Amino acid sequence: MLLTYLSYKGNIWEQIFQVSFLLEMLNTVPFIITIFWPPLRNLFIPVFLNCWLAKCALESMINDLHRAIQRTHSAMFNQVLILICTLLCLVFTGTCGIQHLERAGKKSLSLFKALYFCIVTFSTVGFGDVTPQIWPSQLLVVVMICVALVVLPLQFEELIYLWMERQKSGGNYSRHRAQTERHVVLCVSTLKIDLLMDFLNEFYAHPHTQDYYVVILCPCEVDVQVRRILQIPLWSQRVIYLQGSALKNQDLLRAKMDDAEACFILSSRNEADRMAADHQTILRAWAVKDFAPNCPLFVQILKPENKFHVKFADHVVCEEEFKYAMLALNCLCPATSTLITLLVHTSRGQEGQQSPEQWQRMYGRCSGNEVYHIRLADSMFFREYNSKSFTYAAFHAHKKYGVCMIGVKREDNKSILLNPGPRHIMSASDTCYYINITKEENSAFIFRQEEDQGKGRGHCDILNSPSGLPVHSIIASMGTVAMDFQNTSPPESGVKLALPPENEQGSRRPSIAPVLEIADSASLLQCDLLSDQSEDEAGHSDEDVTANEFVKGYPPNSPYIGSSPTLCHLLSQKAPFCCLRLDQVSSSLHMGCEHVAFEDAKAYGFRNKLIIVSAETAGNGLYNFIVPLRAYYRPRRELNPVVLLLDNPPDDHFLEAISCFPMVYYMGGTIDNLDSLLQCGVLYADNLVVVDKESTMSAEEDYMADAKTIVNVQTMFRLFPSLSIITELTHPSNMRFMQFRAKDCYSLALSKLEKERDKGSNLAFMFRLPFAAGRVFSISMLDTLLYQCFVKDYMIPIARLLLGLDTTPGSGYLCAMHICEADLWIRTYGRLFQKFCSSSSEIPIGIYRTESHAPPEFQASVSIEGLNDTREKGEESKILTRSSSSSDQSEHPLLRKKSMHWTRRLSRRSVKRSDSSLSSIQQRLGVLRRSEREELSELVRNRMQHLGLHTAGYKDVTNLTASDVMNRVNLGYLQDELNDQQNSISYVLINPAPDTLLQLNDVVFLIRPDPLAHVPEAPPVQNRRCRSTTNTPELNKV
Repeated sequence: MLLTYLSYKGNIWEQIFQVSFLLEMLNTVPFIITIFWPPLRNLFIPVFLNCWLAKCALESMINDLHRAIQRTHSAMFNQVLILICTLLCLVFTGTCGIQHLERAGKKSLSLFKALYFCIVTFSTVGFGDVTPQIWPSQLLVVVMICVALVVLPLQFEELIYLWMERQKSGGNYSRHRAQTERHVVLCVSTLKIDLLMDFLNEFYAHPHTQDYYVVILCPCEVDVQVRRILQIPLWSQRVIYLQGSALKNQDLLRAKMDDAEACFILSSRNEADRMAADHQTILRAWAVKDFAPNCPLFVQILKPENKFHVKFADHVVCEEEFKYAMLALNCLCPATSTLITLLVHTSRGQEGQQSPEQWQRMYGRCSGNEVYHIRLADSMFFREYNSKSFTYAAFHAHKKYGVCMIGVKREDNKSILLNPGPRHIMSASDTCYYINITKEENSAFIFRQEEDQGKGRGHCDILNSPSGLPVHSIIASMGTVAMDFQNTSPPESGVKLALPPENEQGSRRPSIAPVLEIADSASLLQCDLLSDQSEDEAGHSDEDVTANEFVKGYPPNSPYIGSSPTLCHLLSQKAPFCCLRLDQVSSSLHMGCEHVAFEDAKAYGFRNKLIIVSAETAGNGLYNFIVPLRAYYRPRRELNPVVLLLDNPPDDHFLEAISCFPMVYYMGGTIDNLDSLLQCGVLYADNLVVVDKESTMSAEEDYMADAKTIVNVQTMFRLFPSLSIITELTHPSNMRFMQFRAKDCYSLALSKLEKERDKGSNLAFMFRLPFAAGRVFSISMLDTLLYQCFVKDYMIPIARLLLGLDTTPGSGYLCAMHICEADLWIRTYGRLFQKFCSSSSEIPIGIYRTESHAPPEFQASVSIEGLNDTREKGEESKILTRSSSSSDQSEHPLLRKKSMHWTRRLSRRSVKRSDSSLSSIQQRLGVLRRSEREELSELVRNRMQHLGLHTAGYKDVTNLTASDVMNRVNLGYLQDELNDQQNSISYVLINPAPDTLLQLNDVVFLIRPDPLAHVPEAPPVQNRRCRSTTNTPELNKV
């Protein structure tokens, strides 16, 4: 009563009719009365009702305890505690009440039987073996049941509501688990099913991460598809979803960020405002760094100008930097995007091994190659090459074990050097980076102790030939290796791999010079990289070059903070902004240029073909597209003009950054406008790069974001079939629609290989022909680059060096070489490796191969057109899918003979043969296909005449010669209009087996040593000619 009086607030009746007050009065007043009136001392007082008062006191004590220790338990814990106390009070009250009331009956109940009766009754079982016998106890049971029906549903409703809310928010990651188990945190704005599966598949692909937990921190409610995935037993015990913000310390505490092994912060690339998405990523990175300074950060950023804000992170991937650099290299080295994508994905090389197609088996097996590292002193592959040159170690490691060493890092230097060249002497403390199917620790090689004069032997199932011979035996039988040393005199310039001279009798097999253990000073030619040999050879035939001479230097203006300085070809004087516009015609929007008055690309008279880039805006990422194309190591005579086809005009800041580069222009227009394409010179272009537009990245249906891009590219493919189109898509699953042909059963049958995700790689689209040929690319495929850095912290630096984003002194760069008919004397990839190492110190890392393929429909089409050689063509169409293994060639001699005959027949240059090939092609054209082709050609000609352009430069498909057809085959674009059944297949072979036979038109990926590494320390003479080892007769570059 005193407490009630002290806590009195408001209406007195509210205090009187409280349950706690009534219970106090019921138990306290009779007790006080019996003190003064002894006859009432036998009165029964229900003291057991004080359990309800104890329940209220317990709740108050827990709340006071939480306030005292300043630690708050979850609402779920409090609600569960309240429910348990309510149940205990109901059972205790019923037990004591029934046991007391049954004393008045004929047969009293014990306290245990009363408890048993209450449990059976409240659990709704009701056996009936124990029942109350008198009406007071029966009335008490009715009252208790009514109270339970009112109180318990309310308690359960509150508990279920809290449980549902907890399911949405994800609860907490317990401190005990965080201290005893390892976990990483994934912070995202929105969680899509594709992003989640890419992360989980790549993160758990490594044995090192199998015992890690993944805690997802996302401010959005979990999606239905994501919830379904997280309920799968494979992920339900590993992945924990928490709804919360990284900007709140409470949510970071729930995720136990301070105990996490790493934190991945990913940007939402599907946002309409990508700058705003970057700002959110920056704030998340700052919040995590403030809360857990020792937690390693892996940050993904979209815009390059925002990269310096997260420079403190351990690993940063800028999407637009990698995207534009990769697209630029795709124009110089075909299928670079496919090469890099396969390298940064984890695979076991088991994809496509059950396929009947030889190219799918080779392509799938080579896709399992990844980049690994090991210390030289700990390596069985490389430790015997201590104190040897890098080139010597790379060649012999490839010859013995089939591994391709691409780089090295000194112990006292943090920079990774790709192919430092023969000047680099290996030491025991060096870290070696190599490409192989598996890392050395898991390889199947069996090493012997040095009983055979220090030469280790190995055996690996993956690298064995089908004949069953060991790898070193196969390589040893490739040919006689000349034991004489290299000719130290400077080689003359040439355009192919030189054929060694034969002896007087002419009976000696072609041989290759050995790779020296330590390169002598005479074989390392010095050069002055500030001059260019191509300057004298090529002259100045371009009109825009006559006024501005090229120089080499660093770009004076960088469009954003944080760009790596790269030595480039520059103009001696910056071009005026008006000269940067390609179409110099005065209009209401802009004034004409007073320096140049050209109306279209043809009027400029460019020597080399154009590279056209279609983008929505001139963002700072386009700067990274231009820099690799103007790098100092690109020959000046091979520089391609770059035309930026922009939807929106660029600002002066961007024009200031590109005005120092030669032959870089811009023009307003879109790819869905035929006039814009014709004016920017699409007829004189070699490559057209279609960049994904930011305005179309977000759509009501996610996968429809690429609809406009796909349809526009398909239209250009029909209008300009000879044009090499490189397309960027938002969603990788849409790659199957690129250059879509509804009647091409072979391309549609490749979708079955996408079901092989459980057999190694997570790239379900890797067998799609556009991806294998490097014609389509999605930046989301590079998300795994950031994920792999958790296990391989060197992957981002190596990828940046390969793409030319970073230029470390002494580190090489990626380039390509074209295998022509005069180079086939080398025969195998292993001998080609030795040829490069012994002559120019270049390291091959893969092959881009193009093969002709004729699906089964080819036979039917020939018979319909009335050709008499149906059986012969049917056999030839089966032979065109060529095998590159030595055993297949030996088992099928007719295969090699007829395929080589087909290649020579298409590549002859004589006019007479070209006319016969043309007539043969024209006979295969159907009437409907010819009609469609003529309509498209007439459309293009009419638009050119309307714009005042010369139609002489437009080549119709019907005017293609045999040499033109062969060039299309080399590029992987055999015309769909010429023959709807015939097609070519292009694919990438990463580090193929040394016994792989070279084929005509193969493109070899090379890592060439840095030319600046051979520049002497003394100031070079001004008139010195460049005599780099790269200018040798062994080079025929793409």
